[in-house]
Amino acid sequence: MDSYAFSNGLKVSDLGSRIRSVRRARGMSLDDLALRSSVSRSMLSEVERGSKIPSVLVLDRIASGLGSSIGRLLEEPDTRQVVVLRRDSQQIGRDSNGWEWHLLSPPLAHGELQFFRCTAPPRTLGPEFTPHAPGSQEWVAVQSGKLTLTIDGEAYELADGDAICYAGDRPHSFANHSDGQCSYYLLMDIRPWAASDAHKLSARSEPRTPD
Repeated sequence: MDSYAFSNGLKVSDLGSRIRSVRRARGMSLDDLALRSSVSRSMLSEVERGSKIPSVLVLDRIASGLGSSIGRLLEEPDTRQVVVLRRDSQQIGRDSNGWEWHLLSPPLAHGELQFFRCTAPPRTLGPEFTPHAPGSQEWVAVQSGKLTLTIDGEAYELADGDAICYAGDRPHSFANHSDGQCSYYLLMDIRPWAASDAHKLSARSEPRTPD
């Protein structure tokens, strides 16, 4: 199988093997990861076998459930003091609606910050994130166009030059309702779920899992 989850990333079969390896190293069963990531056990099993290409959102949920990041699942941590990511070496993910995610941050030896440049086509709905672990934070800055960010049911309309910071431990979704393309930057500081948060995990509603 020669499909890739990201344009410059691992083959799906290699990505699945890495996810399985990280899961086992953390002593987690598929059921444990399904609970922590809000991704169904069957989807996780298919991804680990390399028979399913995870969307950007699903891969983010898996990484969060593992206490890791998308970048760390795609590449080994970089220990250099200075890391330059040339345009043609950046990981690029695309979803079925045409949204693009350019991963601008390398996986580092410490910390799980993720920095993306995103492009949203006109009149499209973007990802719907379930709550991340307590303490998670996200920042968005709109470069051009208009973006609707809905946090806990409240919509925030952002335009060129606008920025917003919010707690990532609440439902949030992205949309571009305008007739033009939108480009924005997204910085995510996603914390891992702690064992003491198990009751919060079990209380979360089962989300719709994208194909």
